[in-house]
Amino acid sequence: MRVIGLMSGTSHDGIEAAAADLALDQETLVLRPLGLLSRPYDPELRERIAAALPPAPVGAEDFCRLDTGIGQAFAAAAEAALHELCGHTADLVVSHGQTMHHWVESGAVRGTWQLGQPAWIAEATGLPVVSDLRSRDVAAGGQGAPLVSLLDALLLGARDGVAAALNLGGIANITVTAPGRDPIAFDTGPANALLDAAVRHFSGGSSSYDADGRGAAAGRVHPGLLARLLADPYYRRPAPKSTGKELFHLPYLLDALAAVPVPDQYDVLATLTRLTARTVADACRAHGVTELVVSGGGTRNPTLVAAITRELPGVRLLTSDELGLPAMAKEALAFAVLGFLTVHGLPAALPSCTGARHRVLLGSITPGRGPLHLPAPAATPPLTLRIEPAPTREER
Repeated sequence: MRVIGLMSGTSHDGIEAAAADLALDQETLVLRPLGLLSRPYDPELRERIAAALPPAPVGAEDFCRLDTGIGQAFAAAAEAALHELCGHTADLVVSHGQTMHHWVESGAVRGTWQLGQPAWIAEATGLPVVSDLRSRDVAAGGQGAPLVSLLDALLLGARDGVAAALNLGGIANITVTAPGRDPIAFDTGPANALLDAAVRHFSGGSSSYDADGRGAAAGRVHPGLLARLLADPYYRRPAPKSTGKELFHLPYLLDALAAVPVPDQYDVLATLTRLTARTVADACRAHGVTELVVSGGGTRNPTLVAAITRELPGVRLLTSDELGLPAMAKEALAFAVLGFLTVHGLPAALPSCTGARHRVLLGSITPGRGPLHLPAPAATPPLTLRIEPAPTREER
């Protein structure tokens, strides 16, 4: 089955569209990546998303307009992937949508909300769409995150020692696997969320991220600010746990800076980079991680990667590319896998990772142009992963 996965993370800068040929070979999931394309949000839409994120007060009309605008942007990305990555032929689109709110109270997730009306995707591509993948896990008592842990567990299941997969998006999440133990996963805290907010604030909106980590590299860590940030109770909560920009946003950072003023903006960026490195490393140390496989946009920040490396001497760091899974496409591919399992009647989220009471089928299905024909239900969820080389252009 040829599947397109669509993802926009908490950085809300655009849409990643990844395509793959997926198949079940008894207990093995066979994944053949077909490529990745990125589509930045239109600046006006991106500003509207940012303006609607907590703690901003917005109304029903704002969300209706955003649901349509984001849905149309996802539809355009899916259509481009269909033609540019899939040779005009695919079977399914899986859309994560844009997270607008992740409702957490006392460590429990009460609800989660992703915008991006899937009907626009189905209309543009003619393909069935699986969407709203987090809500069912939440209804079953889970965090609804990190859902990428299913692909992580398949990827790392045969590794020696205690292997972990780290994704550095707006929020950092980690999946830890070890022989003879169920995998665990959780959000460690901010990766780029506070960094991006600081850069936009200090630049007056002219820049949206710390390109190549140059700002952080020019500064020095401020011990007082770092201690203030590390005191957040989130870091001491046990897994499973999840978070988002509902907590780690610009007002949160400005409150910290009001309590601990730091005159030099580059020192702030250096401190926020160390915050991410420290909280990731603390999570790895707590679980005895011996190998860390990194993916996500943060892999393009050498200052951040170097800070994590310094925090974890003796731990082998590598990117998921080195295991055959494109680091920049991993989350989009993970959601392609989740939707693929859904249409095959297979539960996907791992209770040991999300905290759900049991495994559940994820998502809702929007039909394409024709009648909806689902594959015959598969017998058991996959236990292993085999990644095959991407096809040549002629093979597509």
